[in-house]
Amino acid sequence: MKKSVVYLLTGMLMLGIAACGKDGNDGQGNSSVQDSSNIQSSSGDENNSSDLSAGGTTDGNDEGASGTEDGWSEEMAELRAAAVEVLGDNYWPDMMLDADIMEARFGLTADMYEDYMAEMPMISNHVDTLVVVKAKADQVEAVENALNTYRDVQINDSLQYPMNMGKIQASCVETIGDYVLFVQLGGETDMDAAEEEVIAGCQALNQSVVEAIRQKLQQ
Repeated sequence: MKKSVVYLLTGMLMLGIAACGKDGNDGQGNSSVQDSSNIQSSSGDENNSSDLSAGGTTDGNDEGASGTEDGWSEEMAELRAAAVEVLGDNYWPDMMLDADIMEARFGLTADMYEDYMAEMPMISNHVDTLVVVKAKADQVEAVENALNTYRDVQINDSLQYPMNMGKIQASCVETIGDYVLFVQLGGETDMDAAEEEVIAGCQALNQSVVEAIRQKLQQ
């Protein structure tokens, strides 16, 4: 009788231990799934934050991320449009330059002009640049000097970027009344062409842009 009781108690004890072990494993499994879910959610949030901090948009609309006409006056937007119409896909500038960059890069301070538009490519190894400055009446020469100084610096530094040497050599500063232009355009150039050929081609495109802007200003 006593042995039967002992066997019964031992069996009950073993069943209890097995049940506890099963519950513990289930709890651990649920915890692992929940932790994995939290990690995926956190990772997704971090990716979204990175996209936004880098200038990304959640609706897929990139307007405003690179240069558009929205930041220019109506007159300057029309002058830019005239250049774009001439060059089409070969108009590469797509980053608007603000007043701080105008001063730091070109030496043009806000007291030197009434209005301006300036763009260059977001890709740093491209040099296509268009600057149109409506200088104050007594600052036309100062603006010319500043843009010519900038051009000289670019020419002297062009050896660092041989692929752009012809385009830089072909750049020009043109004055139309109170408007001073720096034009360094050309878009896609033939890398196999002789430098003189590249310069001549870019000069022709630059002059076509200057004439298009001149016609727009005379309308």
